[in-house]
Order: sequence, then structure tokens, then C-alpha cells
Amino acid sequence: MHNPARPRYDRSAETGFAFNPLNRLSDKRDDDTFIAGLRGEAGARAVVIAGETPILKRAGEGLDALFSLAEAAGLGAPLDEAFLGMGETGPLFALALDLTQAHQARPDLAALDMRSIVIQGVLAPGIIGALGQAKSLFYWHSRHRFCGNCGGATQVSAAGWRRECAGCKAQHFPRTDPVVIMLAHEGGHCLMGRQKRFPPGMFSCLAGFIESGETIEDAVRREIFEEAGVATREVIYLNSQPWPFPASLMIGCLARASSRDLSIDHLELEEARWFSREECGLILQNRHPARLTCPPRMAIANHLLRAWAVDGLGA
Repeated sequence: MHNPARPRYDRSAETGFAFNPLNRLSDKRDDDTFIAGLRGEAGARAVVIAGETPILKRAGEGLDALFSLAEAAGLGAPLDEAFLGMGETGPLFALALDLTQAHQARPDLAALDMRSIVIQGVLAPGIIGALGQAKSLFYWHSRHRFCGNCGGATQVSAAGWRRECAGCKAQHFPRTDPVVIMLAHEGGHCLMGRQKRFPPGMFSCLAGFIESGETIEDAVRREIFEEAGVATREVIYLNSQPWPFPASLMIGCLARASSRDLSIDHLELEEARWFSREECGLILQNRHPARLTCPPRMAIANHLLRAWAVDGLGA
């Protein structure tokens, strides 16, 4: 059973971690009897995360992320667990385990980092989305074991989607950090930058966290101006991407610039420059004469660049 509210295709669903057809059944999370019944279903499965890394099992020449609940239990006592939702073949749970403990239980298991799973395409998009969901959720759990209100220990409830303080009765819910990622454009050119940590020759869209009391559009304008000194006018939302590094939502936008004058903040960017549509096309095809590149297809930055340079959006 996939989520009937989520179409099989939209622009956001093309990005890595974004396609997640689970029906999350959020209205059932407080029903302990219902959740226990799901655990008893023959088709119940679990994905397993150890620290930052999904645990996979070898299936012939490929890899599989789905464990039966009995298999998952054999890997050791979970640090945390949660109900992710109802899939086409049954309920899907998630378990957080200690990496060393998992390998001791099953030496044939494989630990593959999230980016490699997406880039190499070793799992179906829907499973990748569920893994991203689980990773972000468990990151939150690992940092909220004590109450931010009184300091007391918190306990898991709502099938892994809430923590409660026995002392002051405060309830704590998973958080997602919103990040704007944007492509400024003007007169057939777009603005991209690079940070020192990027691979040599890679340029990408500018990005930054949305601050308290700030709209998406204002965050886009502020970040572009702070990092590159470029004033922008209208801002158009394009798509989004759950980004489990550790728990962000990337909000992709196009922004029309007022000029191409640059004043680069070199604490944020090593370099920033304007690119023509033709040059962007070469970058997307890995044919740029200077061997310049952009993030891979799994990243929302690639889709923003492609939407502007190839599809002509924002022109």
C-alpha cells in the first residue's frame, strides 16, 4: 500500500532520498495494539541503520536492505526502533544498531554509506527513501535522550516518533532543518560557487539554512547576497529533497538576479562565477573543456541546474 496522496512522479521525486511511497499511518502511531499487530504480520520487514550507515545483506550478486523482523532481532538489541509506514508488501520498521554488534552477528552483511547507495543505484528508490527517513529519525533520537526542558531522561513513544520526559511531562518531536538551495540567474547566465571541501573543479548552487522568522524567499535572497553580493528579485520554488546528512530538507529555488556584479565572501566560498547555458550544458554532460563538474544526478543542485539550463525554467 503506497501513500495515496503521493504521486508516483513529481519533480522532487527524481532526487535521491525523495521518493518514499510508504503510507506513514501517522494517525496510528499512538495505538500500541495496532503497532503490535503490524509486527505480527508475515510481511513485516525492517531496515537497519548502524550509526551513519545502513546495514545491507547480500542477495546473490546484489544487496538487499529489507530484513524480516526475526532476522533483524538476530543482529542484536536495538538502540532505537520506529515504525516507518505501510509498504506494498507490508509494514516497514527501522532499527538502530551498534555497527560492531551487527557485524559480529552476521559477518556476511555489508555496510554501505548512504551516498554510495544512491549514486551506485544498488537499491530501489523507494527503499532509499525509507533509509533516509530512518537515518534522519535516528539521528534525532541519538541527540534527544534527555529533556531540553528539565534535563531528565526521555522515553520513546508513538512508535518511535516522540520522546517524553517522565519528570516534567514535556513531549519532544523529530525536527527537520530547512535549507534553501538556489540558482540565481540573469540574462542567460547562472551563478554557482564552490567551497574548499568540494572536489577539484566542482561548482554547485549556493545554499544556507533558513533562520527563525524568515520566509523561504527571504532566505534565498539573503544567502545569495551574503555569499556572493548579488541582489535578487523574484524567487520561484522548484522542488525539494530530504537530505539525511544529518536531517535537513533542501528547498530548491530559482532566483532572478538584478545584476552580475560579485562580491564574494571567501569565508563561505572559495570561488563563485557566472556560467552561460551552453557552459552549463557541457558541465551536465561531463564535457566541459576545463573539466568542471557539478553534483551528481542524485543531488537537488543537479536538478536545479538542469531545470534552468536544459528545460529553460526561470528564463
